[in-house]
Amino acid sequence: MKIKSLDALQIFDSRGNPTVEVIATLEDGTTGHGLVPSGASTGHHEALELRDGDKSRFRGKSVFKAVSHVTGEIARTAIGRDVFDQAGLDAALIALDGTPGKSRLGANAILGTSMAVAQAAANARRVPLYESLGGGQGTLLPLPEIQIFGGGKHAQGRIDIQDFMIMALTAQTYEETLEVTANVFHAAADVMRERGLLAGVADEGGYWPMFDRNEDVFDALMASIERAGYTPGHEVGISLDIAATDLFHEGHYTLGLEQRRFTSEQFAALMIEWVTKYPIVSIEDPMAEDDWAGWKIVREAIGQRCQLIGDDHFTTNIERIERGIVANTANAVLIKLNQIGTVTETIAAIHRTQAAGWLPVVSARSGETEDAFIAHLAVATNAGQLKVGSFSRSERMAKWNEVLRIQRLLGSRARFIGAGIFASAGIQLP
Repeated sequence: MKIKSLDALQIFDSRGNPTVEVIATLEDGTTGHGLVPSGASTGHHEALELRDGDKSRFRGKSVFKAVSHVTGEIARTAIGRDVFDQAGLDAALIALDGTPGKSRLGANAILGTSMAVAQAAANARRVPLYESLGGGQGTLLPLPEIQIFGGGKHAQGRIDIQDFMIMALTAQTYEETLEVTANVFHAAADVMRERGLLAGVADEGGYWPMFDRNEDVFDALMASIERAGYTPGHEVGISLDIAATDLFHEGHYTLGLEQRRFTSEQFAALMIEWVTKYPIVSIEDPMAEDDWAGWKIVREAIGQRCQLIGDDHFTTNIERIERGIVANTANAVLIKLNQIGTVTETIAAIHRTQAAGWLPVVSARSGETEDAFIAHLAVATNAGQLKVGSFSRSERMAKWNEVLRIQRLLGSRARFIGAGIFASAGIQLP
């Protein structure tokens, strides 16, 4: 089945910012759509999200150049290609761009095309996307990592730490993880309301923080877990995204909320202290993206009892993942489609992570769309974990709900091991 045409348009993400949608149409009229997410806290090693920069239009964030690249050069390259040759298409698009970071055509233009063709291929096969992407091998439902309080760039820097999340550690089914999350999420609203701190939600749907110290959030989160009827560290574990690159300037880390400044060694010690003091089972980007020595300190101290995820540290880039494996700086990799820019490269990053005995965590971005591609990606690759944001806002709930639908389609083939995924990477939770 050949690709007949490509079209594209500027749509809007969950923050009201422009993004790209690509439509691939096949010879028989089958179509596939690719809706591209956008990040706020972005690593310097990510593929380039091409924006127009014209301040008179959408505050410089329009993506009309990326759209024109899809309908022009990219379309001319893609039309007539076999829709089932995803790797061949993606390789051709990478070669067409010709830059290391996909900066000429834009990773958003290339990714939108890659996703649209992948979806068209599934539709042409008349199978769900997870079945098409995974060749029928994907059956593992992911353990959710769900935000309760949002901070950092997702909440205008109201607190320094970007995400305070939870994971349902003793849940026996995917449905149970959502029930636990719903209970804690709504209990958190009660706790915040009683303390006079409830002030809406941040970019990813978690509660907008109104705290005076970063560690005050731990107290509120622990109280919320207990209010919901669970024991912190037993039924429910805490997960953090520090987004430390955003805190690192001129050789030092700074927690602006408390006016505290740290060397690399001191900040690593703080991360280790938090994991020791609180029931933290997963911590993402505890150190800045290129602070390899700091990552090594944290890995050696807590890597056997806590998931240590590299996001900005790896940017879904196999070369950086390979370097991390050799240096042993983490034990998990955050997986984001738009960090690398094609479906093929994203799946390759997942497989390399798994081959190393590490854990892939498929993730959304802060600027999301209604598309649920990543829910299918997580199941297709048996990744075992999915990070989407919070338990509110439709662009978030669309992904959690899609896993429920996938489970029904899988029927008796569906598997769920929950927090058992940690043991496969040699992580022994306390």
